[in-house]
Amino acid sequence: MSQAPAALLIPATPDREPALVPLGSYPPDDVTFLLKDLGDLEIERGTEEREELIQTGTHYAEMLPVEYQPAPAYVELFEQALARSARRLAVAVGVVTEQILAEKRAPVLVSLARAGTPIGVLLRRWALRSGHDLPHYSVSIVRGRGIDQVAMRWLLRRYPAESLQFVDGWTGKGAITRELTEAVRPLGLDDRLAVLADPGGCAPIFGTRDDFLIPSACLNSTVSGLVSRTVLRDDLIGPDDFHGAKYYRHLAADDRSRRYVDVVTAAFDDVAAEVAETWPQVATGDREPTWAGWRAVERVAAEYGIDEVNLVKPGVGETTRVLLRRVPDRILVTPGREDDLEHVLMLAADRGVPVELHAGLTYSCMGLIRPRTGPVGE
Repeated sequence: MSQAPAALLIPATPDREPALVPLGSYPPDDVTFLLKDLGDLEIERGTEEREELIQTGTHYAEMLPVEYQPAPAYVELFEQALARSARRLAVAVGVVTEQILAEKRAPVLVSLARAGTPIGVLLRRWALRSGHDLPHYSVSIVRGRGIDQVAMRWLLRRYPAESLQFVDGWTGKGAITRELTEAVRPLGLDDRLAVLADPGGCAPIFGTRDDFLIPSACLNSTVSGLVSRTVLRDDLIGPDDFHGAKYYRHLAADDRSRRYVDVVTAAFDDVAAEVAETWPQVATGDREPTWAGWRAVERVAAEYGIDEVNLVKPGVGETTRVLLRRVPDRILVTPGREDDLEHVLMLAADRGVPVELHAGLTYSCMGLIRPRTGPVGE
């Protein structure tokens, strides 16, 4: 991909450079959040109210969901899922990191807040094993509004454009992947997204294309450094500000952010040989995006009479998010995958959301959001 001169992005004398403020519960070496701390502002909305506002035109980034705090039984499921998947996660982390180290000189990790943040922490920790101390920053990207331009200018004053590597946790149908391409290609930046799991077939740097559970999808801020979703609203974010977020310090007793990355990091030595064998196979294999996930979503949307594809959330990560902070109409599950989706089934039962078996999803499951006009299919 040809790269435009990065200097075009950087004002010669910026009016004001945003100050970095301590944010989140990770150790400072793990990540620097390029976000504006919104303090204790009351910008959360209840699930039903927020869903109504989103579906009547208010952008989702102008407010925050109320953080869903799951019951102890659900948290125990998270712990069990983490124990089961730590080794598989460690392999995916190693495979992705080795690809990045092979392709970029002195890479700088730029994770997409907030699902990408713990993944960026893990990639950085893997790189440290071979003596590569990679800077890691977490920035905001908002569907329909693009990436934080102030954060991009901040980074490009400090690092070469070709060093930036964007990181996320997983792909759904690929909406954020497309958003990233539209936002950063005109800036002369490498738009190739690196993810642990790419079931949507839309990221060229991945650990696997299987739709498996990445346990950080199971929780909200309490597995992402106690940082909220990012906020972009004109009355809160000025032209020289980073996008905003809240630091939920009051949830510190429930925070599992450090534990999550520590458990996966502890498995690194055990999987080193497997990673060494696997990553060259992935790197030299067919990594061309197929966008199969987007087509699968379009098929399901047509089947259920859903006019807006953004109301169809594919994959275990996105389905979990639907159950945590949207108003689901139903959950579709691929037959035979139920044992891998205990947390999804528990959340669905807790919220009274029907679950249907559906063959041919491409993904292990999908979440359908209820349109404001009534249940899906009416």
